[in-house]
Amino acid sequence: MFGMSRSPVASYAQVSTDIAVETADPHRLILMLFDGARTAIWMARAHMERKEIAQKGAAISKAIDIIDNGLRASLDVKAGGELAERLASLYEYISRRLLWANLKNNLAALDEANQLLGELQSAWALIAPTPGSQAAA
Repeated sequence: MFGMSRSPVASYAQVSTDIAVETADPHRLILMLFDGARTAIWMARAHMERKEIAQKGAAISKAIDIIDNGLRASLDVKAGGELAERLASLYEYISRRLLWANLKNNLAALDEANQLLGELQSAWALIAPTPGSQAAA
């Protein structure tokens, strides 16, 4: 049947995610990108352990897409200067490690990428703008 490829639970989860994205401030959107990339890496790890090659590749591709087209694309090198350039290089490195993990079925590379993203996510969470501040507007 057309349009019925998702379970009701999956459809509800997608609607919930869509609403969260639509109502999130820019800072929260970056945190959501970190969550999405790390979830995809976790899924890739589970698929790798079960030798589910196609699913592993899809999950790693999703993580790379979030990193390259979400996190790295959101950087403003003009405004962020050297810090933004270094973050861009780190995101590129993480993407390369994920590609290596995919090609070589390397759990250590997956774990390294997840750890690096986790550290960045924690740092990003610490600099959350306070309500009513200039940065929150």
